[in-house]
Amino acid sequence: MTPPGIGRLSSVNHTVLGKRFMVVALTFFAIGGFLSMLIRAQLATPNSAFIGPEIYNQIFTMHGTVMMFLFAIPMFEGFVIYMLPKMLGARDMAFPRLTAYGFWCYLFGGTILIVAMLLGAAPDSGWFMYTPLSSKPYTPGINADVWLLGITFVEISAVTAAIEIFVSILKMRAPGMSLARMPLMAWYMLVTSGMMIVGFPPLILGSILLELERAFDLPFFDPTRGGDPLLWQHLFWLFGHPEVYIIFLPAAGALSTIIPVFAQRQILGYRAIIAAIVAMGFLSFGLWVHHMFTVGIPHLALAFFSSASALVAIPTAVQIFAWLGTLASGKPKWDVPMLYVFGFFFVFVIGGLTGVMLAMVPFNTQVHDTHFVVAHLHYVLVGGFVFPMLAGIYHWLPHISGRQSLYKLSIPAFWLIFIGFNLTFFLMHLTGLMGMPRRISTYPSNWGWDWLNLLSSFGSFILTMGFCLVLADLVLQFRFGRYFRRDPWQAQTLEWATPTPPPSYNFAAIPRIDERADGLEPAKIGPLLAGGYGYLGFTRNGDQETMGVDMLTGAPEHVIILPRRTYLPLWTALATASFFLAMLFGLYWLAPFGALLTLILFLIWPANIGQTEDEGLIDIGMGEAAPLDVECPNNVAVLANRCALVMNATLFSSLLFGGLFLLVVAPNWEGLVPIDWPVWLSGLAWILSASAAGASWLARQRNLSGQNAGGFLLAAALGHVAALVMLIVLLTAVPNPTDHARQAVMFALLSFSAIHCGLAALLAGHGFWRLTQGYVSARRQTELVLAWLWNGYAAATMIPALGLATLLAWAGGT
Repeated sequence: MTPPGIGRLSSVNHTVLGKRFMVVALTFFAIGGFLSMLIRAQLATPNSAFIGPEIYNQIFTMHGTVMMFLFAIPMFEGFVIYMLPKMLGARDMAFPRLTAYGFWCYLFGGTILIVAMLLGAAPDSGWFMYTPLSSKPYTPGINADVWLLGITFVEISAVTAAIEIFVSILKMRAPGMSLARMPLMAWYMLVTSGMMIVGFPPLILGSILLELERAFDLPFFDPTRGGDPLLWQHLFWLFGHPEVYIIFLPAAGALSTIIPVFAQRQILGYRAIIAAIVAMGFLSFGLWVHHMFTVGIPHLALAFFSSASALVAIPTAVQIFAWLGTLASGKPKWDVPMLYVFGFFFVFVIGGLTGVMLAMVPFNTQVHDTHFVVAHLHYVLVGGFVFPMLAGIYHWLPHISGRQSLYKLSIPAFWLIFIGFNLTFFLMHLTGLMGMPRRISTYPSNWGWDWLNLLSSFGSFILTMGFCLVLADLVLQFRFGRYFRRDPWQAQTLEWATPTPPPSYNFAAIPRIDERADGLEPAKIGPLLAGGYGYLGFTRNGDQETMGVDMLTGAPEHVIILPRRTYLPLWTALATASFFLAMLFGLYWLAPFGALLTLILFLIWPANIGQTEDEGLIDIGMGEAAPLDVECPNNVAVLANRCALVMNATLFSSLLFGGLFLLVVAPNWEGLVPIDWPVWLSGLAWILSASAAGASWLARQRNLSGQNAGGFLLAAALGHVAALVMLIVLLTAVPNPTDHARQAVMFALLSFSAIHCGLAALLAGHGFWRLTQGYVSARRQTELVLAWLWNGYAAATMIPALGLATLLAWAGGT
């Protein structure tokens, strides 16, 4: 339970935090919508003096930033955090305190951006922050720094949520719910979270590199010193195009859940939809150059990316035809959620068709950077996310509020939104085809755009009135809606088996699922679970327990003890905020203290988690027994760290790509003099790192055999500390990194390895401390597994890092 008053700040319950995510995201949506009205008011008439170009640049930049980073992704994160455990038959997410930390990072990072806007220091280079416009010479104030640091702060929330969602789906389903029995929403979110794990690091790396250039003059993107502005575009769109599908897939999951309810039959093509989801996830990473057709890409590459951009329409069409087939073969009943489903079909299909048009290089070249692209983007994102979101709100709000909708304002609200949206954005296709560029603050009156822009602006205000009616309708539902017991829609997914509104623990007992989890009878299951019939239908030692299962089969594997509420996530997020604020205001001497305080607080988190004695198998109900999670070698902590390593490896691969890209493509690399590079020192650093990794592996093996592993853990920690010292010495051998991108990349590579040597030493030292405290045994080996993973990773990544650094050092001559 979350206590009242100041105690609310200590909540780690997924139901509470999911609602907080959604409320804050909708608040940012209102801010972004207000900014869009200012944009349309400025463009309503030619030669408008409503707002000047400087303020206009901040407004359209903040509109895109708020909608993409502060609304769309956090909104679906909040929905999934609230709903996913209920759909899967769990009592919470895998790491409740990480959920709370992610929420505070999201709130604080978004607040930085909004406060900067109110103070007139908002970013003004576009939500994509293209260099060199966002570089120091052209944006000398802190405007660009606000974007880089604020968005990176918010991205912490996104990546932590991605890992948590991925792990929760794989490990915290109801017993018996194999992958082949999961509801489609879980499949959509499994692929989406996997895409976030792989797709977000390039943007984080690009933001770090650009901030290093702005703060410390390291020329990664400066073409006069061997950098290249195109590197930013590659890193940004490696994230940016998959993000479109990251936003769309959760909305598609909502549609795949809602449509069968109102069609009154199970969805058609369950396995075909799963294949389409996975295909879309893979294809989305081959499309980033879709946004760069006009920058001078070789023709063969243009053909490849154009084909991939068209090919992604196939898995999208598979899903759309499955939804249409479900409706056609069922007995559809019309209700307000289905109005928004209809709106989705109409709007999103238009956006998909214009997307295929933009995938064709000749057409893309003609309409690039025109309002046609703006119209396409909004048809895809509003059609593919906002309409399904509104359908989901009307479908699931009774679950949150415990009340049914009044529907007095719902229908006129839909038609205002539908008509207003199409009036606003369909006409932008025409202005784009007539040559109107995007991102301009005014235009002359003799080019034929006047009446189209006036009608677009008129439509935007109709659209806004529709959203205001939706807000009023939701408020009235919370105040005057009729109470009900459970499952007002006769749905077939497990979330409706909870009481409504749900209790803090979701299920008094955890069900066993022996059939596909989108064909259940929640009205019958719910009372049985409330009566304690199921797994863990009892309390033990006052612990908050839930089930962990085998990733593939869903067989009961271990019992997870959830942490209690705490203020630690809030304090840790505040410490993280101190680091970003110190960087923002140029107090670079203070930033390391914020980072150190954040690290110390994270180390405090697991202080009281775990067991000091082996428990063996314990009763889980239903005549079965399972061990605790600390005695399971494949528990959620291990899986989460493996996901973190994949994410880290993606960031590292992006850094290697950036270094090689500059070496091969960037200008001003001719005539460089080779650097006198101590190769022997590089080899010594790697030997020390590899020895430390070997010591961590031996520590794990000795622990498994029941022998003392403390000495090998200390050896691993000391080995990586020694490797860290060697890397610091190597950093001093790099000439001034501000002189040329070659030295800047070498500095970044060596710093990456040094940081990871420090992390590896820290994990080995932490394992040694836990061992001395009695939290480690032959059965309880999580700390040693984590030490081995991070020590091995540090040694493995040092090979390409030092190899590329050596190659760059030798680069030179004519």
